Amino acid sequence: MKIAVSTDERTPLVETLLNELKKRNHHVTYFGPEKGESVDWPVVTEQAAILVADGKADEGIVMCWTGTGASIAANKVNGIRAALCRDAETTKGARTWNHANVLAISLQMTDDTTLKAILDAWFATPYSNDDWNLEQITRIDKLERTPPSNSDT
Repeated sequence: MKIAVSTDERTPLVETLLNELKKRNHHVTYFGPEKGESVDWPVVTEQAAILVADGKADEGIVMCWTGTGASIAANKVNGIRAALCRDAETTKGARTWNHANVLAISLQMTDDTTLKAILDAWFATPYSNDDWNLEQITRIDKLERTPPSNSDT
């Protein structure tokens, strides 16, 4: 699977992630700094998210200190459903019910063991295809295509 990965800091967790993805035989396109550098999280997150939205990557994993900024930035790209996940159960829900195609991770709050559990859940959990859930995904897609109202209220 082709995975777009982004981070604003090259921490030990990033090294663990890249090694885990390699062990799982994924092809990684990396956006971010080398060791000892930092870059702006909206810039690298956008690069990874666009790769997913354009179909040049199957999925994405975006990271920043809290994971919140990366998830917000990724979700600004049409076609992206990014979910900030701090544990395996949240990850399963994001995949099952939200059809998340980008995983957001906190560099601060995630340890190596939790990261591996999140990745196990991410790659093992399929999207739900029941009628009710598909209707919810259609509603999300419609929200993305609906321009903001010009209401004066």
